[in-house]
Amino acid sequence: RSAPLASVASTCRRFRRPALTLPMKFKINRDHFSNGLAQVLNVVGSKATMPILSNVLIEAEKDHISLTTTNLDLGIRCKIKAEVKETGSVTLPVKRLATIVRELPNVDVTLDASPNHQVKLTSGGSNFRIMGIGKEEFPPLPEFGDEKAYSLEQAELATMLKSVSYAQSTDETRYILNGVYFNFKDGKLSLVATDGRRLALIAKEMEVPAASAGAIILPAKTVGELTRLLDKGEKVKINFNDRRAAFQIATDKDTSGLIDHVYLYSKVVEGNYPNYQQVIPKETHQRIKLERELFLHCVHRAALVCSEKSNSIKVKLSSNLLEITAQSPDFGEAHESMAIGYSGPELQVAFNPAFLMDPLRALTKDEVFFEVKDEVSPGV
Repeated sequence: RSAPLASVASTCRRFRRPALTLPMKFKINRDHFSNGLAQVLNVVGSKATMPILSNVLIEAEKDHISLTTTNLDLGIRCKIKAEVKETGSVTLPVKRLATIVRELPNVDVTLDASPNHQVKLTSGGSNFRIMGIGKEEFPPLPEFGDEKAYSLEQAELATMLKSVSYAQSTDETRYILNGVYFNFKDGKLSLVATDGRRLALIAKEMEVPAASAGAIILPAKTVGELTRLLDKGEKVKINFNDRRAAFQIATDKDTSGLIDHVYLYSKVVEGNYPNYQQVIPKETHQRIKLERELFLHCVHRAALVCSEKSNSIKVKLSSNLLEITAQSPDFGEAHESMAIGYSGPELQVAFNPAFLMDPLRALTKDEVFFEVKDEVSPGV
């Protein structure tokens, strides 16, 4: 009763009858295989807590194979077309396998797995024997039932994520802020990210039935993976509940051998996201139209003289003129100016240059509106 869980688990494993693994054999295009492994590789961390978490689960069925990896918090699965001669499954060290497959000399690759989990990989004159682990050790990805579900355009969601993800916090003590907040409510989807010093928000109108309203905080690692994957096809389906989320990312069958969709599963950050609405300024006195790239370049050049001790730039508004200055005692000073349409009072306010450059880089429109109230209030 008092034995540690780990020792109980190892005792159970010792007395468990070994599962019979059927032989498996398939032929596959090297580049398709390599591309599929690249899709699932990032999930595997450099310090896996269990050997099986360093492996990819390979399952051969009918006319395709599926590749699955997980780190228990995040999991991914994709399917690739293949010529399956014998159905079956095995798990292999994914990073070593991806390196080997990428270097194989011939475009035709044959993988043959024996019941003792030993795999023979053949391509042209190259032959490899790799030791694997049985499927029964691999933690399965959860399947979803009646969770809340939505469908979006991949390009649209990718743009939304890019518009806010730079503002996520990297401070692990504020774990609630280490991700992007998805809020399906009041006839729109809002995406929010903040680190407590700057906040990014983007919203899209869509049909949100009352029964499907809800919100999740998607961890930063998942946001990165999702952003990378959202260029495979037209639609992405989102399922979520209070503890987890899944994304079915439709793929174009004509590219890279991928079939149907890539499935990404993730735990969500548990907790209540702060009330972001109350920190967004309700009124700003001055609203100036700016050329986005010109403003970005001016801020970037001025920031070149900043240092860790003096990491701020000053934005000064005067009649039809915007001036940006920066200085550091160790290096010197910089002065930039650009003509603008402005007839309000003279005003000077200081910002961290990164907080201006990050959104300016993420946006795509040629013109932006810059709003300020006074020297101490937030800018928009």
